[in-house]
Amino acid sequence: MPVPLPAPHEVLLRPPDADEANRTARGIAYAAAPAGGPTPLQRLLLEALYQAMTGHRVDLRNLEPVTPDEFGEILWRRNLQFRTRGIQVMLLCALVLRPLPTEVARRIASFAAAVGVDEGMIAVARQFAAGSLGLAAIDFERNGYTAEWSPADAGALHTARELQSAWDLVVDDAGLASRWKALQTLPSGTLGRRVWELYEARGFVFPGLPGSAPPLLAQHDWVHVLADYGTTVESELEVFAFIARSNDDMRAFSLLAMVVSLFETGYLRTGAGLFQSSTDHLSASSGVAVRLADAMRRGALCRDVETGSDSVDYLRLDWFALAPLKVDEVRARFSVTPKSGDAIAAGSVGPWEPGGISPFQLDAGRAHAEHDGRAYEAYGASTG
Repeated sequence: MPVPLPAPHEVLLRPPDADEANRTARGIAYAAAPAGGPTPLQRLLLEALYQAMTGHRVDLRNLEPVTPDEFGEILWRRNLQFRTRGIQVMLLCALVLRPLPTEVARRIASFAAAVGVDEGMIAVARQFAAGSLGLAAIDFERNGYTAEWSPADAGALHTARELQSAWDLVVDDAGLASRWKALQTLPSGTLGRRVWELYEARGFVFPGLPGSAPPLLAQHDWVHVLADYGTTVESELEVFAFIARSNDDMRAFSLLAMVVSLFETGYLRTGAGLFQSSTDHLSASSGVAVRLADAMRRGALCRDVETGSDSVDYLRLDWFALAPLKVDEVRARFSVTPKSGDAIAAGSVGPWEPGGISPFQLDAGRAHAEHDGRAYEAYGASTG
C-alpha cells in the first residue's frame, strides 16, 4: 500500500532541512544505484542537484539499503508534486547508467508505487533496461510532454497550418519564415533581435524553410537567449533542464530525460524531430553536472509575474509577443535569476561568450554569410 498523502494540516511545504535532504538523497542514491553502489557520475549529479536545489551538501558514502516503505515514511508529509520530483531525480540518476540494469528499473517502480507516484518515464526506463530502444522511443511520446498534443496547441507557433504531431517539420511556410526574418528589424538588445543574431551567427535556418527545426523545437532557441546559455550540446542539457523544471506539469520532465538519453547514454538515436544522438556530454567533465543542477534551480525559481503563476511552459509561449521587449525586461517578467558562481566556474557560458558556439555552428554561420554575399558577424560568439 502506498503511503497516503498528508492531510492539508499535515502537509510540509517548507524546503527540506539538512536531515531530510540527506535522508531523501541516500534513498534516491540507493534506489538508482547498480550493484556495487552509485557510479561516480550518479554521485556527482545527486550532490550537485541537492546543493543547488536545497542548499545542503549530502553524504552518499556507505549507503545502507532503503526499502520502498522506508522511503515512503521519509516523504509522508510531502505532497504529490514533491514526491513526484523525488522519483524523477531517481530516474534521472538511473538514465545516466549504461547499461541500465533491469533491477534498477524495477526498484524505482517499487519506490514510486510506495509513495503513490505514477510517472510515465518509468516505462521508458524499463524499456531501456530490456534493450527495447524502439519501444522506449514510443513510450516517450505516449507518456511525456507531448502526450496530449492537439493541433490547437500550435497557436503560439504561428504556423499557417495545424500540426498533426508536436514535432512536425514545417518547411514550406513563407509567412512563418518572414515572421522570424523580421526579428532583424527590432532594436538592438531586444529579445527578438538577439534571437535573430543567434540564428545568423550559427547559420540556423528560420522555421518555415527547408532545413529548419520543427517549430515547437525552435521555441527553445528563445530560452538560449532568455536564460543566457550557449548552443553547444552541453548548453542544450542546461536549456532543457531549465525548461523542464520551470513547468509544473510533471510530464515536462520527459524533455530532460530525452536530452540525457540523446546526449549522454545514446539510448535515443533521435529526438524532438531534429536532434541526433551524441553521447558522453554529461560525463565529459564534472562541471556539466553542476551546470545542469544550477539550470534546474533557476527553472524552479521561475514565476510569471504578470499572471502570478509559478509554472512557466516555455515551449508554449507566444515569443513573438515578447520579442520587442529588452532581454532584461523578459527576464524580469519570468523571474529568471542569475547563474550561480559555481555554474559559471564550471563552464556555463552564454550564446555570445567564448565557448558558447560549436565549431560546426561557427562554420555554418560563415557559410551562410558567404552564400548571402555579406560579411560574417558572430556577435561576440567564439569556440573558446
